[in-house]
Amino acid sequence: MASKLNRREFLRTGICAGCGGMFLSSFGKGSGIFAAVPGDEQLWKWSREAIFWEETPRGVKCLICPNECTLRPGETSDCRNRVNFRGKLYTIAYGNPCAVHIDPMEKKPLFHFMPGTLVYSIATAGCNFGCLNCQNWTISQASPKETDNIDLMPDKVVEKCLASGCRSIAYTYSEPVTFYEYTYDTSVIAHKKGIYNTLHSNGYINEKPLRALARYIDAANIDLKSFDESIYLKLNAGKLQPVLNTLLVLKQEGVWLEITNLIIPGWTDNMKMIRSMCQWLVGNGLSDCPLHFSRFMPQYKLTQVAPTPVAVLQQARSIAMEEGMKYVYIGNVPGNDAENTYCPGCGKMVIERKGYRILSNNIVKGKCRFCGYSIPGRWE
Repeated sequence: MASKLNRREFLRTGICAGCGGMFLSSFGKGSGIFAAVPGDEQLWKWSREAIFWEETPRGVKCLICPNECTLRPGETSDCRNRVNFRGKLYTIAYGNPCAVHIDPMEKKPLFHFMPGTLVYSIATAGCNFGCLNCQNWTISQASPKETDNIDLMPDKVVEKCLASGCRSIAYTYSEPVTFYEYTYDTSVIAHKKGIYNTLHSNGYINEKPLRALARYIDAANIDLKSFDESIYLKLNAGKLQPVLNTLLVLKQEGVWLEITNLIIPGWTDNMKMIRSMCQWLVGNGLSDCPLHFSRFMPQYKLTQVAPTPVAVLQQARSIAMEEGMKYVYIGNVPGNDAENTYCPGCGKMVIERKGYRILSNNIVKGKCRFCGYSIPGRWE
């Protein structure tokens, strides 16, 4: 795997060098829409000045995520959608999603948040990780200049959501941290209109921008990719500790939180590590947060790795429950009993699922219909 330095050098030379420093003039692969920003004809229509950044002697420094890329004029960030244009940091992922879909909430996956409802899902290109197993690498490992984009500014996203009958918007698919300004502005408008905002993220974000965004986010599913710093570096090109910090901040800010752990054979299937992860979650007051163990299927740069055996997922679930996690699910295994919700009080099934469909729901006013046990979540 290339080192982080090599990756940055690739971004700077492989993407920007061909632009001759005038990167903004070549964007818009899909729609070909260009427009001048008043006072500067060079800027692309989908550019906005970034929110969290600072000037340094070596260039502008992005403060959104722990990568904290420092860029000289004409250079592009690791996530591929932040640029230094004439001494200021701009996002080029604003109002130009490359993916727009209506999904069931269970696909996010969010199992304890508005079950059975639909969510208006959007994403732009770009990611601040470089996961070898990425499922959406065609957009996450691309720049907005390389994808087919839709012209959809924040107010239009909210209009489309309302018109579609969805009760929530999801910022998802690639990495919403890297289209932060688009996510933030859309969330503010949606919040005012009574629309819920949900986030599916790798959680790789600095605390200040996270707390600012959390004021408008109702629910989040965070990918806790492993519980080992060396694996995070080798598999994802990131660090573990900032993700753990994100989990704690979201809990503090009152955002409904669910966690996904993808179990990859040979990488993240160590049961001792999984036990340590669950002990940390319980020890930090996250035992009520649904934990989704997801089955790996060969993807991207790990096509030589076999799918996760179901028995391994079941073992991980048993360990999590032994350690005190109350709601533990298995994903990507259709028809498995572990996609249902069981009451910790009486043990009865309170939500029956088949894939993304809700077959029965026995939670009434946040409580088990059978014994009255309070089931944490956002049910209405």
